Amino acid sequence: MEVRAVSKNVRMSASKGRDLARALVGKSVSEALAITEFSPRKAAFLIGKTIKSAAANAENNYGLNAMDMRIVKAVLDEGTRMRRYRPRARGSASPIVKQTCHITVVLSDDIY
Repeated sequence: MEVRAVSKNVRMSASKGRDLARALVGKSVSEALAITEFSPRKAAFLIGKTIKSAAANAENNYGLNAMDMRIVKAVLDEGTRMRRYRPRARGSASPIVKQTCHITVVLSDDIY
């Protein structure tokens, strides 16, 4: 059985967390939470939150033991972009793009 959790419009660039997400695929939930807990990166905190949400979905919605599950898929996709403008000289403006991302975590109890 596969269980998933999605965090949408997280205020972070997707490229800053993809390498950590790839490192977590194949690990058990407890191992992944340990990695994200002790990493100083913002991406680690946000991915850890999504893993905890997926584990809670597995326990509450499906009655599964979340600590026995493994991470099958962890993906950071680009979300919407907030466009802002900074005033510049002589009445012009420079665009500022604030990026967001969607974090998707899929857990499975199948042993592969």
